[in-house]
Amino acid sequence: LSSQKKFDEIKKANQAAAKKLVEDQFSSSSEDDDEDAEVKQGKILAKTFTIYTSQTDGDASELERTRQYMNEAFQSGAMTCLICIASVKRNQAVWSCCGCFCIFHLVCIQKWAKDSLFLVSSPLTDDDFGKKDYPWPCPKCRCEYKRSETPSRYYCYCGKVENPALDPWLVPHSCGQICEREFKPSCGHKCLLLCHPGPCPPCPKMVTTTCHCKKAKPVPRRCSAKEWSCRLPCGRTLLCGQHTCENSCHAGDCQPCPRVSKQRCICGRQTAERLCASPQWQCDQVCGKRLPCGNHTCERVCHADPCGDCPRSGKRSCPCEKSKFTLPCTEDVPTCGDSCDKVLECSIHKCSQRCHRGPCEICRQEVEKQCRCGKHTKRMPCHKPYLCETKCTKIRDCQKHQCRRKCCSGNCPPCDQVCGRTLGCRNHKCPSGCHRGSCNPCPETVDVKCNCGKTVIKVPCGRERTIKPPKCKQLCSRPPTCHHSTQEKHYCHFGRCPPCRQSCQKTLACGHLCPVSCHDETLVKQTGLHQSAGPWEQPSEPAFIQTALPCPPCEVPVPVECLGQHEVSPLPCHSANPYPCIRFCGRLLDCQNHTCMKECHHVTKLNSTEDEKKVGPECLQCEEECTKPRPSGCPHRCVLPCHPGDCPSCLQMLKIKCHCKLSILYIECLKLTCTDLKEKELLTSCKNQCPKELPCGHRCKEICHSGSCPLNCSQKVKLRCLCKRLKKEIQCSKIKEGQVSLECDALCKEMKRKASEIKEAEAKAAVEEEKRRQQAELEAFENRLKGRRKNKRRKDEVEVEQSSWQKYKNLIMLPVFGVAVVMV
Repeated sequence: LSSQKKFDEIKKANQAAAKKLVEDQFSSSSEDDDEDAEVKQGKILAKTFTIYTSQTDGDASELERTRQYMNEAFQSGAMTCLICIASVKRNQAVWSCCGCFCIFHLVCIQKWAKDSLFLVSSPLTDDDFGKKDYPWPCPKCRCEYKRSETPSRYYCYCGKVENPALDPWLVPHSCGQICEREFKPSCGHKCLLLCHPGPCPPCPKMVTTTCHCKKAKPVPRRCSAKEWSCRLPCGRTLLCGQHTCENSCHAGDCQPCPRVSKQRCICGRQTAERLCASPQWQCDQVCGKRLPCGNHTCERVCHADPCGDCPRSGKRSCPCEKSKFTLPCTEDVPTCGDSCDKVLECSIHKCSQRCHRGPCEICRQEVEKQCRCGKHTKRMPCHKPYLCETKCTKIRDCQKHQCRRKCCSGNCPPCDQVCGRTLGCRNHKCPSGCHRGSCNPCPETVDVKCNCGKTVIKVPCGRERTIKPPKCKQLCSRPPTCHHSTQEKHYCHFGRCPPCRQSCQKTLACGHLCPVSCHDETLVKQTGLHQSAGPWEQPSEPAFIQTALPCPPCEVPVPVECLGQHEVSPLPCHSANPYPCIRFCGRLLDCQNHTCMKECHHVTKLNSTEDEKKVGPECLQCEEECTKPRPSGCPHRCVLPCHPGDCPSCLQMLKIKCHCKLSILYIECLKLTCTDLKEKELLTSCKNQCPKELPCGHRCKEICHSGSCPLNCSQKVKLRCLCKRLKKEIQCSKIKEGQVSLECDALCKEMKRKASEIKEAEAKAAVEEEKRRQQAELEAFENRLKGRRKNKRRKDEVEVEQSSWQKYKNLIMLPVFGVAVVMV
């Protein structure tokens, strides 16, 4: 036993030494090898910037400021607490300012905040003390924080993880997660770097945005530089309403109009050149308009609204306002002679003078006054204050020291002495100023153990009651509290064990095993246990009790057939009943032509020996018309509703035209559709002669028929010879075929010869007549030429007058001879 005890002690000592060595190794980067530190630092920075550079195609030019803060976090001695002037190590709790991003020890910044609040509140007067929540500043940039923002816990840079674990492959005091802090100014996106010190880089996201004046087309730009100018004139209407902005495209509101214009004042008397940005202005002239009383003028300076009535018209009161007089506006109101009786500045006594104009005098009445602390009284003028020389013996806010202020009213200022009280650790005294409440935590460390006592951490002295216990890697050894024989493996912990997550495996009523997690110890919220007494009572927090819940309904899939026997689907065991599927019923109805169109439904079987797919009383009854095909040529539908078997014969009459399309016939549909082609040809004939014409021009002699008419025309026609003297009657078809021709005989030839001789004699006579005519014309022409020559020679000879025939015979005869020649 003694050797085992010594072995355990040596083992614990070795573990403590190894743990201390590890903490010392990673407490500062100065102890790392130079080469290993540079390689490790480069890998950590590259990993931290990976998500950001993937958004910017590898461009890291905007990360220089953040890179500088991260390099300082790795360098030895670069991160120094400005309060205690000591290096900030990896395993120490820190706090970072959101203004300058300077890093301080958490204990140092807590002490700084308390001391700053004490120094700010100590010189306050009695009236101001306790009425305002004064802030405390950052030691470096003086960024102010509220009293409620005093840090109390150690968080990583992004604020997600409390007490981040020490990891040599992460930035010191980083949680290793994506930062996701809002960019400043806010753009709706979040930081893409891993948890890091210093400011977040500009937003690398690409957004589509237009220029400031909204004239240019939207272009893709970085979100951090999405505000851009198109350099075109702004063109927005300025506040003056007359001019437009001539500056190039800019952000924010336009500048005031720089132009100068002549503008009238409000009353309209004066005109001055002023900036368009301030068109409303008042001149220095008094209005001077005559009031309705006719005796006074308006004394208001330049205004646009009406002057109103005379202020001295109507009933006016005397200075003490006890009497009212109705006087003309030209006369002043006299004093009434009564006592003034206005309350003086002391708010106790009244003015004893007679009614007078102007302010009342100060109160000079002697009264017995009590000092501010209430211990002494003295007779003195009412307007003078009274303070005694007695020092206050009341205990200050620290509840330890007296006030010692002269004539104190009871609202004593804070204490300015050193606290000196024993801290919560009961080992050290508080060095801060005298104060109420708890002191700063002790800087010493103590051990905090887990539930089983195998894992120990060191915490500042006095914080062992508030710090979270360490996470132990040893398995919990408590027995299970549910119906299982063993519990799930989990680590050492305080309080109750976590709920059992093993499968329940209890046998259900259906015979299956319960597959859900164990529910023997389930927290159930209790409701309705406490009835509030009234609307003023605050609602209490809900109470939870640990109880065993019954097994849920069985969810094991069971094959179930639908009501219409169309499909088989797996359903949960607790609801495994026949169900209607989405399909139509599909059973053949009694008409043997259609199927039931109702959705899947239950069908009652009238006879067990019948087919399973036969319709039942729940199926639809066919109400449609018969749609079976009709015989060829029958255009009528069946007169019966939808029925099995063949349709009855059609007895309706058809109204059709005959072959020649001249007569209308009425025939039973049955006869027309059931007969052969020959009988159908006879039925559709009107029994009259065909009215069509043959190619020869004669009418068809056949009875009304279908198709084209026969070409052998039997009509007799007259055939003549070439001289038209002989004629003969022959069938038209023989003439078309060229079988018969009629030739001229000898008599016809003789007559033809004599006619030709007569024509030749007539032609010769006509030629001779034409020659004679032409000879006569030639002679007449020569005679006219001779007559003209004689006239010239015999000027004294009397001219012989010609007759009408001689004058116009040429004009008449020339066309006649021309026509004759043409005819010949």
